[in-house]
Amino acid sequence: MAARKKSAARKQPSTSKKSATRKSASSKKKSTGRRSAPQDAIALLRADHKTVKDLFEQFEKTRKDERKQALAEQICNELTVHAQIEEEIFYPAAREAIREEDLVDEATVEHQSAKDLIAQIRGGSASDELWEAKVKVLGEYIDHHVKEEQNEMFPQVKKTKLDLKALGEQLMARKTELMGEVGGNGNGNGGKRGRSGKGGGSAGGKGSGGGSKGAGSGEEEGGGGEGAEGEGIVARMARGMGLAGGT
Repeated sequence: MAARKKSAARKQPSTSKKSATRKSASSKKKSTGRRSAPQDAIALLRADHKTVKDLFEQFEKTRKDERKQALAEQICNELTVHAQIEEEIFYPAAREAIREEDLVDEATVEHQSAKDLIAQIRGGSASDELWEAKVKVLGEYIDHHVKEEQNEMFPQVKKTKLDLKALGEQLMARKTELMGEVGGNGNGNGGKRGRSGKGGGSAGGKGSGGGSKGAGSGEEEGGGGEGAEGEGIVARMARGMGLAGGT
């Protein structure tokens, strides 16, 4: 009897270990599955919006010029790539699916206005007069743009028959490609080299005049966008307020 009890005692830990191993493996599979699950298009764009909002908040809190410069460059990179994938992929799909096409037109014009400020920010530095003000104005403008997208355009898109998962995969693939170009160029102009034609052509081809240059066509905006057709609303406001004087 004593021998049987000892044998049973030896077997119990082994069974417990196997059970724990199975649970651990199952937990890892579930965790991996959650991480690899593709985002739908709207979830991906909302995540981008949150990332940029967090960066603007960090910019507001920091006091060091070097840190401000790095954050501003990151903000410009994120916004440039985000605008380009929207203009190339999301906006054309939304235009065909929703009734209020003017929402897409307005969003594209708003993008152009943001690009005007981005060009001025990239052309300056933290030590320049009014440079910090330009970053803050850009943040306020983007906040307004995001609210319009999330409160007006996105709800309409959700009601359509668009395959948002497939659209999300396209957005993520293109975003990954553009972010790689941003890192390779080192200057943040992801759409400026090699991709400006593709980004501009796709956006403009859908009838949105404001998006004809694409998200990163910085060569036409290199002088602060002053000679560009359809000059952005924010840029004109900035000049009226004297914000453009630094570039």
